[in-house]
Amino acid sequence: MAKNRLNISLDQDLVDFAKLFAAENRTTVAEVITQYLLALKRRAQGETTAKILAHPAFHEAMEEVQVRLSDGNAEWHTFDDVFSD
Repeated sequence: MAKNRLNISLDQDLVDFAKLFAAENRTTVAEVITQYLLALKRRAQGETTAKILAHPAFHEAMEEVQVRLSDGNAEWHTFDDVFSD
């Protein structure tokens, strides 16, 4: 899908938080906002992901990943490592 530009004005503390949050999570501010808006859209359209998010195995996997990312023990792979034969 083609991308379009959207300019928004936010309080400086929110801008600072968004940039810090994105950096800490190795993503971009645009991706953070995109994911938030997609979740909001799904909820508004009744396409909630609550069922998978509430599943104990999913919750445990997410916690494990968050811990490995925050303590620096995540094992990173290149694109070729993962997708090449």
